[in-house]
Amino acid sequence: MVKNIKKLIEQVAKEKDLPERVVEYALKNAIAIAVKKDKRLRENLDIEFTDEGIRVYIVRGKERLPLEISTEDINRIAAYAAKEEFLSELERAERERGFLEFKELEGEVVTGIVRKVYDNGDVLVDLGKVDAVLPRREQIAGERYTVGDKVKALLLEVKKVHGEPRLILSRTHPLFLKRLLETEIPEVAEKDIEIKAVARIPGERAKVAVYAKDMKMDPVGIVVGLRGSRIQPISEELSGEKIDVIRWTDDEEEFIRRALSPARPTAVRLIPEEDRAEVAVPQDQLSLAIGKRGTNVKLAHKLTGWHIDVMSEEDFERLTELRESESEE
Repeated sequence: MVKNIKKLIEQVAKEKDLPERVVEYALKNAIAIAVKKDKRLRENLDIEFTDEGIRVYIVRGKERLPLEISTEDINRIAAYAAKEEFLSELERAERERGFLEFKELEGEVVTGIVRKVYDNGDVLVDLGKVDAVLPRREQIAGERYTVGDKVKALLLEVKKVHGEPRLILSRTHPLFLKRLLETEIPEVAEKDIEIKAVARIPGERAKVAVYAKDMKMDPVGIVVGLRGSRIQPISEELSGEKIDVIRWTDDEEEFIRRALSPARPTAVRLIPEEDRAEVAVPQDQLSLAIGKRGTNVKLAHKLTGWHIDVMSEEDFERLTELRESESEE
């Protein structure tokens, strides 16, 4: 019996491409489940394969108590378990392996196939060894999926829910854009260019701050490519999301100026105690600086971490004079 079990473990491990210890663990679990069903037991059981045969122990705290069960009985139950319970235990073991493999990929980009679209808009994605969910909230607005579609997304979270692996995908997270840049732009992948910050309004617009240690390099030009040849495919992957690439600097005033591109601020006043910046732009660039539905200034805020009040040069000057007069009083 034990020799047959060892051969079974070796054979299944080879067929399923699983470690023998994983298959052995699954078989022991299957036998334990079968014994508990047959003997109507509630206690936890421990199974051992020995030269004398299969031994069953009842586990109570730190104690292991031998279960009185005949050799014929345990062989019968084990044979049943190998047929009825073993497959489900193996499936669980395979899912566990998939969970561990994908846990290591958390925060990276993965590609899968749509297997189901739920009524609430969530999408079930087959990643090969395990399934993942692309929730509606993590989808770019306007995107529609059908069964069989190929999906590229960020593996946002890998966790267990009630003992089962649960993988969450995202196409809206800023890290997804960063990972795409790292994948598609060789100089970013090779760390010649560093992505310092990313801000997104998914599907609409994004801002990316880039930096090169070599001052002779033009990180913006390299990332964007000739006539947008490098950034355009990434934009298309994000459903046409417009991506502004700016050069990062540790000069906070200058960084705020660049973050408000394509507007050209003429003055920046930092108020550090409020994490706020007041920015002056020419009157004819006011709407450009704020952006449609405030997108430009929102993204500049996300990118820099500063709350930004954009105003015309005239209002900026009046506010400056008002503050000066108040301080004199």
